[in-house]
Amino acid sequence: MNGVELGRLLLVIGLIVALLGAVLTFGGGRLRLGRLPGDIYIRRDGFVFYFPLATCLVASLVLSAILMLVFRR
Repeated sequence: MNGVELGRLLLVIGLIVALLGAVLTFGGGRLRLGRLPGDIYIRRDGFVFYFPLATCLVASLVLSAILMLVFRR
């Protein structure tokens, strides 16, 4: 991978991250990301444990699809 290809790749990744940040900032309440069925949430007296398992899986699938499209050309 030469410098031009690396620059383009970093530019695309940066644009994707910026777009994702804008979507989460302005539309985060409507997406309900982080409260999906399958997320582990345990609340006890003085203790709260939260692990977004389903959210991680969805984010992984979306990012994998985007990167597959970028690298496929």
